Amino acid sequence: MKFIKFTFALLSCAIITSCSTDDDNSSENLTGQTGNVVIKFDNGVGDQDFVFGTSYNKSNEESFKLNNLKYIISNIRFKDNEGNTFLYPIEKNVFIVSEDEGNNAGEILLTLEDVNAANYTEVTFGIGIDQERFSKGADGQGDFLAKAQDAGMMWSWASGYKFIRFDGAFSTNTITDEGLNLHMGSVGTSLDNYKETTLSLPNSILVRADKNPEIHIKADIMKVFDGVESVNFADGYDQVHVDAVETPIIATNVAAMFSVHHVHND
Repeated sequence: MKFIKFTFALLSCAIITSCSTDDDNSSENLTGQTGNVVIKFDNGVGDQDFVFGTSYNKSNEESFKLNNLKYIISNIRFKDNEGNTFLYPIEKNVFIVSEDEGNNAGEILLTLEDVNAANYTEVTFGIGIDQERFSKGADGQGDFLAKAQDAGMMWSWASGYKFIRFDGAFSTNTITDEGLNLHMGSVGTSLDNYKETTLSLPNSILVRADKNPEIHIKADIMKVFDGVESVNFADGYDQVHVDAVETPIIATNVAAMFSVHHVHND
């Protein structure tokens, strides 16, 4: 009986030690070590998957359907369990999340390479282009300027980026399939619609040379219209471009549409 108890105690200790190592790794030397992090953006509408051409009902009985859904993500950074922040290199730290580039599961994958090894507990990112990056002019945008132009994420009539691009149609009790175009961005320094969001992770991601952690982020498109503030298409929110009242409301709603569904530490 003593042997059985002793064996059980050793087994319990091994399990506890293994779990502690996975979750903490406080004694592990991570100096100079890097790894990759994959961020999966998964667009949905409430508890439904997002599908092009599908009609979704808003709270005010209006409905919408989209045939184009894109937004810019930039300035991704992570905070670890000791309070340190890792900012992904600025020159590579800007992406277009485009629904039409999703995999079979509807996920758009961003791969961040050579992230400093650590146990990260939260992720922060911007939606759009911040003033500092924009102020560097065309030469300071690197390859991203051409990518944004090819993706239709630049204004055709002025310099500047479209931070989001939602194109489709809306319907009300009296209108059917009217045009819907949300092209929200900043207008120079006079109207700055760049926003950031910080998301806590349900458990730490362990960035290591031999691990490929993934963060699965859900984007609830309904919150763009029924979010921090609800908006009505019939009140002018069917065509949002550079209006000084409308665009900040949409920008705030967009920043609040993200949540972390789960993480993997494979």
